[in-house]
Amino acid sequence: MTALAVTGLSKSFGGLQVTANVNLAVEPGERRLIIGPNGAGKTTLFNLITGEIAPDGGSVVLFGRDITRLASRNRAHLGLARTYQIITLFARDTILRNVTLALLGLSPLRWNPVIALHRQQHLVAAGRAALERVGLAHIADRPLAETSYGEKRRVEIAMALAQNPKVLLLDEPFAGLSIDERSDVRKLLVAIPRDVTIVMIEHDMDTALDLADRITLMHFGEVIVEGTRAEVVADPRTREVYLGE
Repeated sequence: MTALAVTGLSKSFGGLQVTANVNLAVEPGERRLIIGPNGAGKTTLFNLITGEIAPDGGSVVLFGRDITRLASRNRAHLGLARTYQIITLFARDTILRNVTLALLGLSPLRWNPVIALHRQQHLVAAGRAALERVGLAHIADRPLAETSYGEKRRVEIAMALAQNPKVLLLDEPFAGLSIDERSDVRKLLVAIPRDVTIVMIEHDMDTALDLADRITLMHFGEVIVEGTRAEVVADPRTREVYLGE
């Protein structure tokens, strides 16, 4: 069974078509890299997959279940998690509280308006475990505002991993990172077990290519090349998109 199947997915904003009949089939445990220049429709594709925007046509199927019309919040309960190109975290809260809030979103306790989150030991323990996975457990109680940009990136990944996703969508996890920070995040991603399927958008080709089993190249909202690293790099359409040749 395919982990994630996107078929004929299309979306327009007014007269601008941002995805055009996109097809994508990602196998369980696969590491899929989606590349393309700015404006190719990559992040819009993620937004369609997660339900943050509704498609004009096409379908999204997660492990055999059609989730095209399912509310975004319900997709998380089925094992779909993501990170964002632009970090959106609670700067005044601690690192641990940010992760625990992500866990709360999947818990029935989220309906309790007077819950004392710090007293929910099972959520706190799960949050600390997620931070351990990304190497941040030692600063769990530090305010997020006092962390580096690279640490914030890892917090966001911890928030996604804490939800025990089956499919993890990563939107430019290496963006804005230093060389050392990129190395840290790369090690983190390599360590994620294969029972988690990963689909990643990335511009840092040198870092990301080695992580991918298969690569999808998008341009003007369409998939124009797909295959292994060697196949995509050798395809003349890839050179045309990136080098204008």
